Amino acid sequence: MIDGQIHNILSVANVILEIKGILEEKHGPLKRVSVAAAGRALKTSEGSMAIDISERSLIADEDVNRLELAAVQQAQQKLLSSDTVTKDDYYYCVGYSVLYYKLEGDEIGSLIDQAGRSASVDVIATFLPRVVVESLLSALKRAGLEMEALTLEPIAAINVLIPPSMRRLNVALVDIGAGTSDIAITDNNTVVAYGMVPLAGDEITEALSNHYLLDFQLAETAKRSITTEDTIVMTDILGFEDNVASSDVTAIIKPAVDRLAKSISDEIKRLNNGVSPKAVMVVGGGSLTPGLTKEISICLGLPENRVGIRGLDALSGITLEPGIASSPELVTPIGIAIAARRAPIHYMSVSVNDKVLRLFELKEMTVSDALLAANIKARQLYGMPGLGMTITVNDSDIIIPGEHGTPSTILLNGVKASTKDCIKNGDTINLLPGSDGTNAIATVRDLVEDMRAISAMLDGVAVQLEPLIHINGILKSIDTSIQDRDKITVSHTKTVAAVFEKAHRNDLLKDNLFTVSVNKRTVTLKKKNNEFFIMGTSVQPSHVLKDGDRITTQKPPFPTIDEVVAEIGKKAFDKLTVLFNNEPVTIQKPRLTFTLNGHSAEVSAIVKPGDHLDFVSLSESPITFGDIFAFTDYSLPENPSSNYKLLRNDTPIGFNDAIFGGDRLEISFT
Repeated sequence: MIDGQIHNILSVANVILEIKGILEEKHGPLKRVSVAAAGRALKTSEGSMAIDISERSLIADEDVNRLELAAVQQAQQKLLSSDTVTKDDYYYCVGYSVLYYKLEGDEIGSLIDQAGRSASVDVIATFLPRVVVESLLSALKRAGLEMEALTLEPIAAINVLIPPSMRRLNVALVDIGAGTSDIAITDNNTVVAYGMVPLAGDEITEALSNHYLLDFQLAETAKRSITTEDTIVMTDILGFEDNVASSDVTAIIKPAVDRLAKSISDEIKRLNNGVSPKAVMVVGGGSLTPGLTKEISICLGLPENRVGIRGLDALSGITLEPGIASSPELVTPIGIAIAARRAPIHYMSVSVNDKVLRLFELKEMTVSDALLAANIKARQLYGMPGLGMTITVNDSDIIIPGEHGTPSTILLNGVKASTKDCIKNGDTINLLPGSDGTNAIATVRDLVEDMRAISAMLDGVAVQLEPLIHINGILKSIDTSIQDRDKITVSHTKTVAAVFEKAHRNDLLKDNLFTVSVNKRTVTLKKKNNEFFIMGTSVQPSHVLKDGDRITTQKPPFPTIDEVVAEIGKKAFDKLTVLFNNEPVTIQKPRLTFTLNGHSAEVSAIVKPGDHLDFVSLSESPITFGDIFAFTDYSLPENPSSNYKLLRNDTPIGFNDAIFGGDRLEISFT
């Protein structure tokens, strides 16, 4: 057995049998045994996991359990990645503890019945290589023993030397044995890290063996004599005997001591986030190496009195039998013995999905511990959620989620159970996978509102207005199924103009153009627009319809000669209004005379497409006072005076003088 690992199971089993025989002579038959694993076999890893809880009403206990399990699996994956291990089950998880829960990113005592957007948990998980466990079990089995409990050496040492009340301090414990130096760090009321250096007492022994050509066992004896003898007698491999002063031997091992101290100090700093702790406690047989604690204090930059060797006198509640010396090399063995009774790690076998697993009871074991050991991922405890869709409707993105998967069913010895149910040796666990959620499905009708068709009547003809739906530019029906990333445009025009388009009557909205001949020149004229009515009320093409509206159209009449000449910029009359003897009178003086299709015509005559209209300009003389009598029934008063005046705006005017709109005209007799 080298550095805590069994290299030859048969040889180790023989040693166990030898010790077992000695003990059975004194105490009787032995069937069960507690075992301590070396610190170098222990692995710790922190993991964290966060979930979205925005769509959940409250967080249940089972949700927290599954969240913790997912965090432990994340810690396991981190460990496997860092150690470049390819087999998922290369390490057994032997326990975990929650560092803290978080709700919305803030630490919280418990997540049970909490609500919010996000929840997370951070854990520290402990792992043991399977090769260590299996080799221990095989050696014990060959020796006729069954493992009752498992204790980890560095945990045992720190549990008896640094009780929980002292762990608020940042202290390092170093157990220097033969092949390894095990390290544990405390801070903030917990053990924050474990580590190991593959150098220890054997490094010093090998330095003596190489320098003085000593057999390893003789070099070990010489090393142990440095602190107890002034002169050490050595016999080398050639048989020559030599007496060497202890001070000279100390000088020879100084380089090896320096290397060991530096290795231990570097590992302590690495485990302690790159800084030295407040103090260092050193135990184990290797701690007695001369000058080692002083060199560690130098490497860590600590006062000498902050690096000290701790013996059995540092243990409280311990009574030693007569003849047992208070040596630091006994701290860890005693810690192992106490831990095996106070907090033993029991071994059990369970079956998960017909696969037999060995679990170590660091605590009361649950179904979740067995699932973790079986490498069942947390996501396997739920059916996969269905795929969602992202749809764009009229330039707005809409997310349609898939259906949630159903939870897996856990059977413990055939009975439905949860991940927190306790298990015992020989239990059988079966995991029945939950069903996957269905993928998101939807039609256009599911995404839009108020998409009912409306009916209207156009001049007695029924017209149906339906929504227009284009999917990726292609016209589709409202009940078309949609796919992820579809781009949908929806329009539902309910106007009078939309009815014309649906009825193929867009001509109703066009300009009414027609041609006539004016003075032998073709002229294009614009007739008045069509008029539209609903229930007798005139409406515009943009008017929004209601279901059942009835639209009637009315074509405008053809224009008159007066309207035609006005459109080509001519005037058939000059027209003005004046006050004559305080009565309004409108005067029209013809400026044009017309023939329509060869016949004389009045300005009120209707002009139709293709007609021939001709006009001749008349005199452009102004309207005079005398013109008014053609448009009024003026009569002379009885017995009129022969003297009279024609007045315009109270000013005398002649009979043929021009008048203008708004003038006040009168005839005054005197």
